[in-house]
Amino acid sequence: MDTPPEQEPQLVLRPFRALRLRESFVGAPVANRIFARPYRSAARRLQDWQRQRHVRIDGEPALYIHEYTSSGVSVRGIVGELDVTRAGSAVLPHEAVRMEQVAELAERMETLALNPAPILLMHRGTPALRTAVGLLTERKPDLSFTDPGGQHHRMWRVQDTDDVQLIGTLVAATRAVIADGHHRYAAALELAAQRPGTGWEQTLVMLVDQSDTPLQLGAIHRSVVCLTLETVAAAAILRGDDYRPHASRREALASLEHALVLHDGEKWASLHPRGLQLPVFALHEDLLPAWGVDDARVQHHHTAGQALARARDGVAILLPAPSFEQVATAARAGQPFPQKATSFQPKPHLGALMRDLRD
Repeated sequence: MDTPPEQEPQLVLRPFRALRLRESFVGAPVANRIFARPYRSAARRLQDWQRQRHVRIDGEPALYIHEYTSSGVSVRGIVGELDVTRAGSAVLPHEAVRMEQVAELAERMETLALNPAPILLMHRGTPALRTAVGLLTERKPDLSFTDPGGQHHRMWRVQDTDDVQLIGTLVAATRAVIADGHHRYAAALELAAQRPGTGWEQTLVMLVDQSDTPLQLGAIHRSVVCLTLETVAAAAILRGDDYRPHASRREALASLEHALVLHDGEKWASLHPRGLQLPVFALHEDLLPAWGVDDARVQHHHTAGQALARARDGVAILLPAPSFEQVATAARAGQPFPQKATSFQPKPHLGALMRDLRD
């Protein structure tokens, strides 16, 4: 018997009925209550909030163009249901995941029966896609508000059949990289395999064009307790790394674009690892073992200030931010970054657009 050929990976985006928190709840601490433990009570809490008109559901399915602005930075993306059974290599992770965390998250997602936020995907869109999005956003947005966290939102519903089909055609061949939501996407794949033929074969995503309104890419920094600069310097001699002491903070930070910057609370240094690896790969694959450091001693920090505040307990390690091209190249090559290596900002606040699996 002939077996049907496998389908080519495609980014298939479909309209959905959006669930939205009321504007005064989006991004506010109260928004977290609906997703809090016990997870099995989330459906009842959601129904209670709908009765109280704290949650609204749009009447008809649509794709959404969601533009949000935080601290002067605007990001715009297309939000829809992604068919994970068709995606395959059309969606590329760039960070490793912990499978025990994926299993735990899949169980929680199934209990919640909700996508509380879209997974952020990034790509380089085509001029034709940017033109189409530009035309669709020329009209007045269907929704415009500023949430309690200061994030301004504008949303356009895309419901016309021809417009939906055009967007679908223009994104189908793209290869997108996961910016935020690696564990959620891995959990979505698990649920799609476990629950074929159900709504779990789709998950909520937001596709951001890095050539239009890019997410800002930053590094996640490290600190290591009980590590000394003397240990780092000695290992550099043995390995052939370029270790340089610096007289001031400013002098050290001038090296941050291409090197690790180190601070122990008093002294500053920079380290250029040997070879052509990106510094974050060299740090985890080579340097930490050479320093006798295991993962339990490594702490992660989203800002340089947070890392430097821990320098008194050991050494703060500031990492250069990779470019989108470096991230995408690693993803296409199947060489994921270490966990917690990149930070994409700004992210949309929780509750702006959600998807109810019970709908």
